[in-house]
Amino acid sequence: MKVLFRNAKVYENGTVRIKDMLLTDSSLSVFSGTSIPSDASVVDNTVILPGFCDVHVHFREPGFSYKETIKSGSLAAAHGGYTSVLTMPNLSPTPDSRENLEAQLDIIRRDALISVIPYGTITVGEQGVTLADLEGMASDVCGFSDDGKGVQSDAIMLEAMRRAKALGKPIAAHCEVNSLLNGGYIHDGEYARAHGHRGISSASEYEQIKRDIELVRETGVDYHVCHISTKESVEAIREAKREDVNITCETGPHYILLDDSALEEDGRFKMNPPLRSLADREAILEGIIDGTIDMIATDHAPHSAEEKSRGLEKSMMGVVGLESCFPLLYTYLVKPGIISLERLTELMSVNPRKRFGITEDPGFTVFEVEDEYEINPEDFLSKGRSTPFSGVRVFGKCLVTVYGGRTVYTDKK
Repeated sequence: MKVLFRNAKVYENGTVRIKDMLLTDSSLSVFSGTSIPSDASVVDNTVILPGFCDVHVHFREPGFSYKETIKSGSLAAAHGGYTSVLTMPNLSPTPDSRENLEAQLDIIRRDALISVIPYGTITVGEQGVTLADLEGMASDVCGFSDDGKGVQSDAIMLEAMRRAKALGKPIAAHCEVNSLLNGGYIHDGEYARAHGHRGISSASEYEQIKRDIELVRETGVDYHVCHISTKESVEAIREAKREDVNITCETGPHYILLDDSALEEDGRFKMNPPLRSLADREAILEGIIDGTIDMIATDHAPHSAEEKSRGLEKSMMGVVGLESCFPLLYTYLVKPGIISLERLTELMSVNPRKRFGITEDPGFTVFEVEDEYEINPEDFLSKGRSTPFSGVRVFGKCLVTVYGGRTVYTDKK
């Protein structure tokens, strides 16, 4: 395969420059010739970026391979331009010990097409009662998380932070106070009240963030907040950063682009945290612009079609996002000039790697960005198809992704 990407926008060392780039098999080089090679295809209107890194995905294996496997998830990631993903531990067996972690690592070694790095749990079985074997897992995990559940005990979280600090590993916290959930399953806002749904309070998220900030002050651990969704969360993290607290955070594309006014009686709009209010969405966007929010993660959470067909109340929490994230954010943030392509690259590639100590070569990904198309879940390579962005018009189609000197995705067309 030989392709000349003519006048491509190429990200290098924090700056986007215009260059002609020649792809030969899986090798990319600057093309300085005066005539196009006779055996090369020519493609215009591309951006060439370092492979993305998603610090929050669910690949469901071992235990739930009918939803997603390491192989299908890593292929979907490559289709979305990702070359590194960090996988959450709500699996079976739960990676809370060296033995259980090995069950996942064996599959990763066998089937992963890109870099797949697991989290270990904070507590045994993610039950919040007894700390997991952090020391036994530390050499092969990116950090520790009980994603899907907040650690309710102050004492357990404090000890987890101390031990993670000693190991040089981050704590990635799903912040949720169980006593403030009120049996809810969507945001406690106008849509919930108008349609008779039980709402999840915003306080269930930001109150635990505030607690953890105080624990981070005490321990100094590398602390990362998962999928923030409320204006109060943004402000608490902004203030903590002003005071040099060791904290980073992520949000998802759905919290940037949607709020609860977009809800329909359909499981593809159900995730945790839920879509919040317009004021929350505006605060999330401001956090992206001013640097309070460090990275964008998809929280890619595939389920079966049946599990997502039960409406807002009964459907499983979670939507997929690896294959639509860049097109959405390029279309609705970069093209209108809300943020630069450089900033989006920082959010999706540079900052995640820096925070989680991922130093390997990210490879690269190439997107064509002038031909508009419609997001169609049937085109996804993930087993999951449930997305609130189905039918949305976007720019940014992945043409090729290269990792480790191998082409891990190429658009056959």
